[in-house]
Amino acid sequence: MTVLIIVLIVVAALVIYLIAAYNGLIRRRNTIENAWSQIDVQLKRRLDLIPNLVETVKGYAAHERETLDAVISARNAAIDAPDTPHDQANADNMLTGALRQVFALGEAYPDLKANQNFLALQEELTATEGRVAYARQFYNDSVLGYNNKLEQFPTVVYARALRFERREYFEADEAARTAPTVEF
Repeated sequence: MTVLIIVLIVVAALVIYLIAAYNGLIRRRNTIENAWSQIDVQLKRRLDLIPNLVETVKGYAAHERETLDAVISARNAAIDAPDTPHDQANADNMLTGALRQVFALGEAYPDLKANQNFLALQEELTATEGRVAYARQFYNDSVLGYNNKLEQFPTVVYARALRFERREYFEADEAARTAPTVEF
């Protein structure tokens, strides 16, 4: 009789552990989905600000058509990019590079640099970039926790059986990791 009670207690403890571990994986997976949504919200916010920025710059630097077209092309590519961290990161990196060129125009055109609309848009985009960076960090931290949990024993045994898969990080490409050169 005591052997049966011990076996039942062990089985109950195992079932409770499996339920808790499964719920932990689901919670972490949902955290990743939420974090990805936050990145998406901030990227869309930035995409919505770009047409206003381009229109403001057009009035002052109309002959910089190539730069403005590059921004519009990068924006359209970001809108059409597949909804995966790798593809979104690539599109985001292209857009960031194009925006850097537009902000460089602000330095080349003093009237543009003094324009209140340009300054407000530049400030808004800078704030949005900060939000995007925070959302990326939160997403990557969530992915780290989830991937670690998937690889830890004994979770790894049944996580594979239940087809939980690793998630990829939102990473910058090599060009975005290098500091721009400044010459005087």
